[in-house]
Parts: sequence; C-alpha cells; structure tokens
Amino acid sequence: MRTFTVAACATTAALGLLLAGCTGGGDTAATPSAAANSDSVLSYNETEPASPLVPGDTAEVGGIGILGALFNGLIEYDAKTAAPRNAVAESINSPDSKVWTIKLKPNWTFQDGTKVTAKSFVDAWNYTAYSPNLMKNASYMSHIQGFDQVNNIGKDGKQPATLPPAKEMSGLKVVDDQTFTATLSAPFSGFGLQLGFAAFYPMPASFFTDRKAYEAHPVGNGPFQFVSYTKGTNLLVKRFDGYAGAQKAKVSGIDFRFYTDLDKAYADVLADKLDYLSFTPWTASQGNKIEKDLPASRRASYAYVGHQAIAFPLFDQRYSDKRVRQAISMAIDRTALIKEVFNGKRTPADGIVPPNAQGYVANQCGELCSYQPQKAKELFDASGFQGPVTLTSNVDSGNQEWVEVACRSIQQALGRPCEFKPQTTLGAFRTALTNKSIHEIYRTAWVAGYPSIENFLNPLFRTNGSGNVGQYSNPRVDALLAKADAAPSQGQAFSLYQEAERQALDDMQTVPIWYQSATAAWSTRVHNAQPTQFRELEFTTVTLGK
Repeated sequence: MRTFTVAACATTAALGLLLAGCTGGGDTAATPSAAANSDSVLSYNETEPASPLVPGDTAEVGGIGILGALFNGLIEYDAKTAAPRNAVAESINSPDSKVWTIKLKPNWTFQDGTKVTAKSFVDAWNYTAYSPNLMKNASYMSHIQGFDQVNNIGKDGKQPATLPPAKEMSGLKVVDDQTFTATLSAPFSGFGLQLGFAAFYPMPASFFTDRKAYEAHPVGNGPFQFVSYTKGTNLLVKRFDGYAGAQKAKVSGIDFRFYTDLDKAYADVLADKLDYLSFTPWTASQGNKIEKDLPASRRASYAYVGHQAIAFPLFDQRYSDKRVRQAISMAIDRTALIKEVFNGKRTPADGIVPPNAQGYVANQCGELCSYQPQKAKELFDASGFQGPVTLTSNVDSGNQEWVEVACRSIQQALGRPCEFKPQTTLGAFRTALTNKSIHEIYRTAWVAGYPSIENFLNPLFRTNGSGNVGQYSNPRVDALLAKADAAPSQGQAFSLYQEAERQALDDMQTVPIWYQSATAAWSTRVHNAQPTQFRELEFTTVTLGK
C-alpha cells in the first residue's frame, strides 16, 4: 500500500527517495509601495510571471515561485532535505498504485474565507485537464482515468475545433467534503509524490465563476495572500493570518521585485536595498569576488535539482536532422565554458537527470555531451545545414554571458558563424516559445517540481508534455515512458525511464550543458535564510532584524 502520511514520509526518506524542485521592467524594479518598504516585509528578486497566477497554467520558475507563497498542496517538501510531508492532506493511500484515496485535514481555508474541500481539488484538476481551457500543465493530469475524454489536443499541440466528449475525468470522485478518490488509467507509483506540485493545487469556487476577477486578484490557501501587482515592477503579498499550515510566516510580507539585470540586483543586496537574491550573477564568481564582497553569514552555495541546456524548436524543419543537433552538442566545450564563466563552480552535464535526483545514471549522454570538435564538424557538414547558427536567451536572469561563450565554442568547432540574439525577460521569452514565434536554438532549464526521475522526462520529452515547448516527439520514447509509469516496482520503472533518457539524448533535442547550482546572497537584516532544492527561499522560517 502506498501511504503518504508524516510517519510514512520518514520511511520514504530512509529508502533514499530524493525530491527534485522546476526554473520586466528596466534595470531595476521601480520604487515599491510604502507597504513594501515596511521593516518586516522581505524584498526578494524574482523573474516576472509569464502568465496570470493560475496554478494549472503556470510552468516557469518565476510564477511557480510566487505560487509557492500563495498556495499549499496536498503535500509539501522539506527545505533542507526535500523529504515529502503532508500539508493539506491528512493521508494519501493506495493499495495498488491505481486507486488513490485522499483525505484532507480540517480547517484549511482559502484567503477569501471559503473552505478548502475535496471539491476544491477535483474541480481544479478537471479544469486543468480540459483541453479547451488551454492549461499549460494539463499533461500532469494524464495519468487520471478519463483524461483522454476531456483532453483532445492534437500532436501539433493545438486544440481542434471539435470539443472533447466530456468536461470531467471519470477517475475523480468526491466522497465527502474531506475525501476524494483518484483512479488512474494504469498503476503509477509516483503519483503521490507529484501532489505537492503547483499543477495539483486546489482552487477556490470564485475562480470558476469569474476567472478574470481571480487573475486580477489571485486567491490561494498558502502562508501569504495577494496584495498588488505592478507589471514590470513588483508583486506584493502579505502574511495570511488564517493560514492552517504548521509553519507560520515570521515576516509580514514579501515584495517580489522584477529585475532585468542581475548585476544591479546583486549591487542592491550589497547596499542593503534588496533583501534576498537566490541566484547571484556570474560576475560575482569571477576571482571569487563574492567572497570578498560578503561574509559567509550573508551567502550560501547550494545545489538544486535541475539542469541548464540549449534546445531546438523542432517545429522548424531546419533542425529536423539529428546530426545538426548532435554536432552542436559536441561543439560545446562544457568544461572550458564553466571555467571561464563560473570559475569552475558548475558540474558539466552528462545526461538529462542530475546526480542529486533518484534514478541518475552517470554518463548517459556518452560522447555526445563531450567536446568532440572534429566529429562535430564532420556531422554538421554532412547534414547540409544552411546559414549561421543562432542562439537566443532571456537576459534577465544571468544567461547572456554563458550562452555567448557556448556560441563562440560552436563557431570555433564548426567553422560557421554563431550569433547571439537576446530576449529581454523570461516571461516574454516563454510566451514567444509557447507561441512558436522563436525559431532560433534557445536556452532552456529545468528545475524539477517533485521528487522523481520521471519529472525530468514526462514533462519535457513526452509528446505534448507540459514543458515540451520545442515539440519533441518520438513514439519509442512515449512508449517507454508509458511502460515506466505503469511498472510494478520502482527498480523496473527507473530502468525504463533511464532507457527513455538515453533515447532522448541520442535524438538531442535538448543539449544538457551543466547541472544546476547557485549562490544565494542576502542583506544584513536577513536571518535564518534557507535556500531550498527548488532554487527558492524557505519563506516561512526566514526572519528580519538588525
């Protein structure tokens, strides 16, 4: 029986399950409101959300981070160890990994005063799954029985004119206010571990009656509640005193500020004008500058479960020959790039799944992720690719420098011009990718949202996966992932996921560059700062003082 209770999580952690965590304005955020300048409000750098804060429609790091302050899911993940523990759920049980019974704790409420009930989850999941709603996270519901009756998105990722035959999945049933069941189309042992991810958050009834009103003023059930949003500048939340979770926030609010220049954000941390920066710029690592700028008590280096990569928009036929993709991967000198840009403080990627995720296998990528300039040029020339190579990235989160170095390496190895095309903000960049208006090789990254090797594969490489913006599709990979999802044991599932990873790497739609790590920095008034394995700050334990 699969049981997710606080006691069971201790057993899960002992077995070695690791949790993984998913990655506007001018040079700096504009002057925040008077409330945001309060001595007890934490100022925090974040990338601006790419879309309104609807959990089922939010798939990028900025929006996910803010949703984590506004919402709580059925489970949550420990900041230090990433071990799962129950949050809204009293228990999550399954005798066979197919039929799951979920019981809620009493007294959880949304920030509008309405109760969090079983219906809050069932309605939210059905809304996310229903394809005419065009929710980015719909594929996370694909394991639930009846998903194919509510979602008829085509392989091209588009909603056809014909509506699905149903609006609700047959696998979801409300038993009573505190209990619901989720029946899957096939056994999936990893289902319970997904349930702390944003796609599975509950939604208040007001969302379904007036979505536009909700988008203007989001309502969650988490430790903070929405106050205001100034596009291109900041988003302000305040502590929700009716929060039912075990850990109450110590600060009175968070001022999420949207910088487009990490060097400016870093300078503001040094000057005590910004309280917390989760990802310091590459310039701070040059010559160990950060160690001279800040004492050890105001910074922390940490690994988080993710990878940094470049990827190909396969809806553009120029990249249809995998020799082009493989050649570009082997044209990048990852070790030299990391030494030049990050002072050697990154780990070159040898696969899609990072070492701190359960299911990692070393050297899955083989020579395709090693620097092989001669082989790269031979493959590239044989492909007949025309024109220069162009790489693009948003430049508001410290990526321009390393992408330009990768471009230079490609140019030197292939003897073909490589150009860098900047995109201003992550939000605009993600929107353009989703709309298929970007036709260049693009920077991408992934920070897992829940503890499974599966989270590095199904969202990114399954046909129409929630993070599959490059439109990769391989029937063999789809079949392997389906078999892995339904495998009767974790060992069998991991073996199949690993085989799918090797196939995806051979296709090389995504070119892994390094595994994710960062250094966080904070102001003199921040105490008890705990970076998480999801590249966020643990908001409920941080304190402010002199």
